[in-house]
Amino acid sequence: MTILMVLTSHEDLGNTGQKTGFWVEEFAAPYYVFADAGAIITLASPKGGQPPIDPKSEAPDAQTEATKRFYKDADLQEKLSLTLPLNLADADDYDAVFYPGGHGPLWDLANDADSIALIETFNQQQKPVALVCHAPAALVKVKGQDGQPLVKGKAVTGFSNTEEAAVQLTDVVPFLLEDELSKLGGLYKKGADWGAFVQQDGNLITGQNPASSAPAAELVLKALSGK
Repeated sequence: MTILMVLTSHEDLGNTGQKTGFWVEEFAAPYYVFADAGAIITLASPKGGQPPIDPKSEAPDAQTEATKRFYKDADLQEKLSLTLPLNLADADDYDAVFYPGGHGPLWDLANDADSIALIETFNQQQKPVALVCHAPAALVKVKGQDGQPLVKGKAVTGFSNTEEAAVQLTDVVPFLLEDELSKLGGLYKKGADWGAFVQQDGNLITGQNPASSAPAAELVLKALSGK
C-alpha cells in the first residue's frame, strides 16, 4: 500500500505579514493512521524540500496525540524536510493521494498545474483522492473525465464559512472554500464547527477541519481494503 501525501509550499498569509503553511494535526494524524497500517508514504510539495508549517498549528491549544508524536519523531521530521517536488510525482506509483490542509493550499495548490493534473490522473485511475480542511481548494480547477468540475454533483465538505469567520480570515483568504465548492456544483455539506465531519462520494473523500483528518485517512484505508 503506497500513499502520496501532498503538502503546500505557500507560507505568506495574504497581505497580513503573517505566516501560514500546512496545519500540523492535518499532516500528523493521517500520516500515523497510514503508517500504523503499514503503508509506504511519500511526501511531496510544489517546491519540494521543507514545506512551511502554519505557526498557529504549533500553539498549545492545537496539540493532539498525533502532533505530540510528530514532535518526538526525528525520522519523520527529517523526511518532511525532504519532500519530493510535486512535478516528479507519478500517480502510477501510488494507490491513493492525501492532501492535508492549512491555509497555504488556497494560494498554491488551488492553482498548481502539477497538482491539478495529478488529481485528474488519480481520479481517472479510480484511486482514492482525499483532502481535508482547506486542502479541497486543490479541487477547484480539477476536471472530471466529462470535462466538468470534478466536484460537480458530488458530496463534498471543507473548511466552512463559519469556521473561517471564527478565525477572522474571511477577508484575507483569496476565496471562501465553502462558497467556491458550491459555486462549482459541489453538494457541500458541513457538520458542527470544529467537529469531525467527512464526506465520501465514490473515490473522492473530503474532511471539514483538523478534527476530520484522521477519519478521512481511515476512509482511505477502507477504500483501499475494499470494505
